[in-house]
Amino acid sequence: MINSPAPASSQVKADYNIGYLTVISFVAAMGGLLFGYDWVVIGGAKQFFEPYFGIAGNASASGWANSCALIGCLIGALVAGGLSDKFGRKRLLILSALLFIVTSLGNALAEHFTVFIAWRILGGVAIGLASNLSPMYIAEIAPASMRGRLVSLNQLTIVVGVLAAQIINWYIGSDLPKGATVEFIAGSWYGQECWRLMFELTAVPSLLFFAGMFFVPESPRWLVRQGNYDTAGLILTRIGGRKYAEAEIADVQATLRSEEGSRVRFTELLAPKMRKVLLLGVALAVFQQWCGINVIFNYAEDIFKAAGYDISFVLKNIAWTGSVNLAFTFVALGVVDKFGRRPLMLFGSISLAVVYLVLGYCYHAHVQGLPMLLLVLLAIACYSMSLAPITWVVISEIFPNRIRGAAMAVAVASLWAACFVLTYTFPLLNTSLGPAKTFGLYAFICVLGFIFILRKLPETKNKTLEELEHELVD
Repeated sequence: MINSPAPASSQVKADYNIGYLTVISFVAAMGGLLFGYDWVVIGGAKQFFEPYFGIAGNASASGWANSCALIGCLIGALVAGGLSDKFGRKRLLILSALLFIVTSLGNALAEHFTVFIAWRILGGVAIGLASNLSPMYIAEIAPASMRGRLVSLNQLTIVVGVLAAQIINWYIGSDLPKGATVEFIAGSWYGQECWRLMFELTAVPSLLFFAGMFFVPESPRWLVRQGNYDTAGLILTRIGGRKYAEAEIADVQATLRSEEGSRVRFTELLAPKMRKVLLLGVALAVFQQWCGINVIFNYAEDIFKAAGYDISFVLKNIAWTGSVNLAFTFVALGVVDKFGRRPLMLFGSISLAVVYLVLGYCYHAHVQGLPMLLLVLLAIACYSMSLAPITWVVISEIFPNRIRGAAMAVAVASLWAACFVLTYTFPLLNTSLGPAKTFGLYAFICVLGFIFILRKLPETKNKTLEELEHELVD
């Protein structure tokens, strides 16, 4: 058993097994890929399944179809913490992969709108589990100096999933005749089978994720908490050598010894020491959604139509948004451990506010075509190199070891609740206020987010999870 006194792991010179770390992080991040694919596939499919189900032009039904999965996301995020603390991170990730397989096929075979909604909600449970557990698992196996990059792999796979869904949707629906009416779509192959194929294809990466998770180790921090020091030591030794393993186990043991008991209750999160860090995580999670960028992915058809594009160009433009999203996520991977979390979050907040103000003015002035597309792409670029990946990094690393599962559950559940509000209200806001004032509202929220980050968010780069626990909680 590796259990001897050791210096902090951040002070140990370790020869990290980069290949091994990258492979197991990437496999765990497949949950992010499925999160991105399943979340965005509906944006391209909606113009085909809405005529089939007879809800085209119904803003309330459209909002429900796009947002109902968030109910499942909320449930999945809430149960992920307690279940992963009891059964481990790995088993819950395997369960999420299985749910992705089943629900993708369920959506594809749905004959009634109610059944479709039920499968979307259950699919949301898979998203909620994966969105909580994938970044948390990676943060728990990653050395401090590499944690930002490795956790950001989860965001990279999310945007790969987003782009894959967008390109596949574009390819499948690209032959739709220009000027096709709702009636034509409802009675054609597009309304009958096209959208089903879009959902069916989600099962392919789901199977890869399911198989791959059997070959990754359990989180060594979770194993230490369960008293399984030998297995944790073997995993950590493979990651960074024996001295690194000794230091990591000593760090985790020290933080666990300072806390009484082993069972975590959600009420403990409201204790004076925990409340501040919990509120920080919740606020950042909510802001990542209320900054407004996800309406572009979920309602791209409406946004581009309002900018003067007809339906034949919409799917192509959606694919452009995914390409920019992927490109600038690579930028985030390159700078997150160099510039730090806080500067990138501040940049993302204020840059989005500016872009939204210009975008809102252009809608007000009836500007159409390429300038509007470029502004949308600029907003996505700013978001994908800042708020999108960095929020997941921060909320995966700021919570103490013993309560990390429960605290992550609350933060991620708050994220999905905020996303539900955003997604459900956009069609209503867009109808009542118009796109100009709607994006003006999102700009105002981004300014508030900038002020909050400036005042409340500390820098976390190059610090072990245990060092952060001492700084933020003790």
